[in-house]
Amino acid sequence: MSDRTKIVEEWFDKGKHDIEGAEILFESGHYTDTIAMLIQQAIEKYLKGFLLFNGWRLEKIHDLEKLVTEAVVFEPTFEVYLDFARKITTYYIEERYPPGPAVDYPREEIEESLAIANKIIEKIKEVTKQKDA
Repeated sequence: MSDRTKIVEEWFDKGKHDIEGAEILFESGHYTDTIAMLIQQAIEKYLKGFLLFNGWRLEKIHDLEKLVTEAVVFEPTFEVYLDFARKITTYYIEERYPPGPAVDYPREEIEESLAIANKIIEKIKEVTKQKDA
């Protein structure tokens, strides 16, 4: 296994923990703000893994719109996720930092976000596997 592949797997594994944690918390009726932040973190880690696989230099950012824009350079079909990336980035910013109380997102919105996040993750894994072959 190459160093590049090992690094990508580490990023994907961390992202897997986040998305699975979000799903478990959703199923148990947990706070939607926490679930939203885990969704954002999962997508961020998968995108960073994909970008690192393609030779991108790691940046310590949480802006999914920027990460998707960078990913489009290597995989143009990711462009369809730009609007979703903007929305999910707000989950991270709104939930991570005060001021203000925690946001209680509608469960339907979080359920939809989980579904789209899983589509993005599967696409990232599929494209990475194709490029690694």
